[in-house]
Amino acid sequence: MEYVIREMRKDETPLLDDFLYEAIFIPEGVIPPPRSIIENEDLQVYVRDFGSSPDDRCLVVETEGRVVGAVWTRIMKDYGHVADDTPSLAISLYKEYRNMGMGTSLLIRMLQRLRDDGYDSVSLSVQKENYAVDMYRKAGFEVYSETPEEYIMICKLNSQI
Repeated sequence: MEYVIREMRKDETPLLDDFLYEAIFIPEGVIPPPRSIIENEDLQVYVRDFGSSPDDRCLVVETEGRVVGAVWTRIMKDYGHVADDTPSLAISLYKEYRNMGMGTSLLIRMLQRLRDDGYDSVSLSVQKENYAVDMYRKAGFEVYSETPEEYIMICKLNSQI
């Protein structure tokens, strides 16, 4: 499937609500939470007023004229926060577009963008059961800290190829 990775346009920022919901990891056999969960303050930090900070970055993947995934970063006090100068990363694709390589391409492109923009590292939070852990490791993320359920991972951008 052909796709294009590009900067998110300002008029597309409402799509981040969709991708925030899609980013919630739902283990096999668990009923997904209601979409209203994204109104939780702990989750709104990822999307509220996105684009208003000079540290906000977002790339989208588009195929057949439709945006089907996004990766975005901002400096925020979120689940993956490690330092006040380190952006946190969120990424998701609609379910029917997962496991096709688009997510990996989107992630690698964002890591390149952050490195080009002068950031030393980027962090994220991921449930240990999430299959995306392997993608993050392959992209250069390492476990920074952990709880029984999740990893906080960091990617040192100056050591990336």
